[in-house]
Amino acid sequence: MSIIARKLFCELSPLTYRISTCKEIALRRLRDVPLRSRFARQQSPDLLPVRVYRHSSLIRRRLGEVDMALQDNKAVNLGLAAPRIDHLLIRPGEIFSFWQRVGDPTAAKGYREGLVIASGATGKGMGGGMCQFTNLIHWMVLHSELTITERHHHDGVDLFPDFGRVIPFGTGTSILYNYMDYRFRNDTDATYQLVTYTTSDYLHGELRCDRKPSRSFHIRCRDEFFSREADGVYRNNQIYRVTVDNATGQTLAQERIAWNHAKIAYDPEGLEVVDMTT
Repeated sequence: MSIIARKLFCELSPLTYRISTCKEIALRRLRDVPLRSRFARQQSPDLLPVRVYRHSSLIRRRLGEVDMALQDNKAVNLGLAAPRIDHLLIRPGEIFSFWQRVGDPTAAKGYREGLVIASGATGKGMGGGMCQFTNLIHWMVLHSELTITERHHHDGVDLFPDFGRVIPFGTGTSILYNYMDYRFRNDTDATYQLVTYTTSDYLHGELRCDRKPSRSFHIRCRDEFFSREADGVYRNNQIYRVTVDNATGQTLAQERIAWNHAKIAYDPEGLEVVDMTT
């Protein structure tokens, strides 16, 4: 006898999905009431003196069969969001919330339909492409003493083959207004600053500080390989963060921050795959 999985309320229809979404948005707003005074809000026209890390992310990438028009729309979306975060100060004790800064990416604000990922599959949705923004911020924060307090990821699936990848697989983020957020907290006694802007081809970011940090951080990908298993091909790797004392150059710590085992959703032809089925 076969057992039919019962659908969740949000899966019954577009209406029930919308009802569930509105409920989650309302609950998040309620939970955030005690934190309102702690969110980073001030944007300063002046740059802090020390650049901790910088990164640039190519906006239009070929991702399998994804319509390039969605990539063009993503460029518009990123261009609208970047000024909301540019030059933002994060003082000691303050919390950075991506959605608190950017707000709801609606058509009324000029946002367009872009690529979104849900339930291990691609689609399109208003304001799509914002996860590239939080990917960039997350990558910079990993190279600092800031404390990540909320991060979501498309666990368990590798949707696209590598195309100009410059950061390791498994260090990305997943966001959805507003209840899947990207947040970090400044638990140091220094003030940090985010600088974000777009050009025609790239999303650019800098993380700056009011003093030179005593430690630096390096992200390393180890034990990366593809494995053929009973139900398909999987991508495997481990992500480590290495802490170095800036004064002595001595390695202080090596922490594993991710261990990925993700089923690929594309043709494995051309990949070097280890057969694990025998």
